[in-house]
Amino acid sequence: MPINDDEDNADDKAQSGETDLDDAETLVWESGKCPPEARAQFRQSVAAYEQAPWTTRFQLLEEAGIHLPSPESMNDRQLEAKLWEMIEGLAGQRVFLSQTDHLNDRALYNLFWHDLLREAAKDLSLDDSSAWHIDLLGSGSEEDTYLYLKYYADDAARRQWSADFPDDEMPEHEEPPFDRDRRLPQADDRGQTNVEDDQVM
Repeated sequence: MPINDDEDNADDKAQSGETDLDDAETLVWESGKCPPEARAQFRQSVAAYEQAPWTTRFQLLEEAGIHLPSPESMNDRQLEAKLWEMIEGLAGQRVFLSQTDHLNDRALYNLFWHDLLREAAKDLSLDDSSAWHIDLLGSGSEEDTYLYLKYYADDAARRQWSADFPDDEMPEHEEPPFDRDRRLPQADDRGQTNVEDDQVM
């Protein structure tokens, strides 16, 4: 949200707790209990994000030396190896995946090659305390919700969903057809994290 320099808004901003970041076109809410060191670090991270150039994950992987052929150009064995090279490359850039076990290797690589890696992304280096998280079923769509309830939700989550949304169809639980998620790199493999959500929309 652009900063409004109108002096008439100054009192409203002060009362709401919104604070202008130094030299940044952003309004944020800051708790009065936030330690000065944490506030300064947060402001630095926001400024770094805003100043970073736009690119794509595809471009960043290519620049890191990870060539990504089209899925149609590879047989299944080649594609599996390239998929894991892509996954490890993303992890090296602090980008981590979850809930992929409903997709086979080709479907997953197709989704990334044709769509997810082409989305705009900030060329921003993250340290081991931060990460981007891509949840393959995080869009909130009816299809994603159905697949989540079918393959990933535990009994407690399924009961709570039925209680909250009694008109929704509850699919029979099935084990996911593939076994990949437990082998995926995790953000906390390299220390504690403050994970940023980058859910698939």
